[in-house]
Amino acid sequence: MESPVHSLSSLFKQLGLPDDPVSIEKFVSVHSPLKSELHLADAFFWTGSQRAFLREEILEDADWAEVVDELNLMLRGGRG
Repeated sequence: MESPVHSLSSLFKQLGLPDDPVSIEKFVSVHSPLKSELHLADAFFWTGSQRAFLREEILEDADWAEVVDELNLMLRGGRG
């Protein structure tokens, strides 16, 4: 069975953030670049529940891991 594929927009919705393309672009521009030594989930701008979700998805290589990685790259100056 194939794992579900999530979009960047659906990740933002899951995190309780505005999920339209303009809002996503603004979020990335406001919060990047992240320092290379900083884990994505440890960034100051996440709430506790957002931080926990991001950690869990990456640690468990869960359904959302691929799109979380994409966001991580975007916040570090890549385009994802």
